[in-house]
Amino acid sequence: MTTGSDRVFSGSIPELYDTYLVPLIFETYADDLAERVAAAAPKSVLEIAAGSGVVPRALAPRLSSDAHYAVTDLNQPMLDHAAGKQGGDDRITWQQADALNLPFDAAAFDAVVCQFGVMFFPDRVAGYTEARRVLKPSGRFIFNVWDVIEANEFADVVTQAAAAVFPDDPPRFLARTPHGYHDKAQIRGELEQAGFSDVSITTVEMVSSAPSARHPAVAYCQGTPLRNEIEARDGSLLQHVTDRATEAIAARFGNGAVAAKICGHVVTAYR
Repeated sequence: MTTGSDRVFSGSIPELYDTYLVPLIFETYADDLAERVAAAAPKSVLEIAAGSGVVPRALAPRLSSDAHYAVTDLNQPMLDHAAGKQGGDDRITWQQADALNLPFDAAAFDAVVCQFGVMFFPDRVAGYTEARRVLKPSGRFIFNVWDVIEANEFADVVTQAAAAVFPDDPPRFLARTPHGYHDKAQIRGELEQAGFSDVSITTVEMVSSAPSARHPAVAYCQGTPLRNEIEARDGSLLQHVTDRATEAIAARFGNGAVAAKICGHVVTAYR
């Protein structure tokens, strides 16, 4: 179950997220998602929970010159960061929006896309129902979610390192939210509750690479809401937790450039 702090991406988190976490784990999956969306040559695309804009940077160049691409996120600082990174493109509109109450007409889009965002929805069935509502007949809802944290090695090591610093109250953001929605039967069942009947789920395993052990430690400890959990326990220990995570990653993956397994599920549902 998500908490309010799980959805807070503010302060320096958006910049750190984009600088460290995006190249670490999001860029390769964004390219994969963009290829899947663009394959059907949609003329109208809605992105929900766009975060720092890694999918727009991958998808916009693949869309036709007359396509319309609405990019939304609940978090205005992340959306501002995404728009600033994208550069000028008349096909794209940027709008703060709640995925559970989308400000768009019914049957307005050929495709709805969401990159690693549905895990943050307070009510996923409501979010899926909204995605279906704004899709045209035969439109596609395409999104991805992370697999279990044990199949995502950097995140698992960082979570264990943080738990060692706070053994009586371990910060569990990564396991609870990004990696907490991985059961395929549950995903399929919730989509069916929302009215989708044609659902496919594909597991995609990739490799996460970084120039040093410090990079993934900073990415997770300071570029995600895990930071909020650490600072809520003891703000003076943020650097200490980051150092412990760096040491743990180096011990497992080496002191130079590091690489680890990442794994997610790609879900396609037709209206």
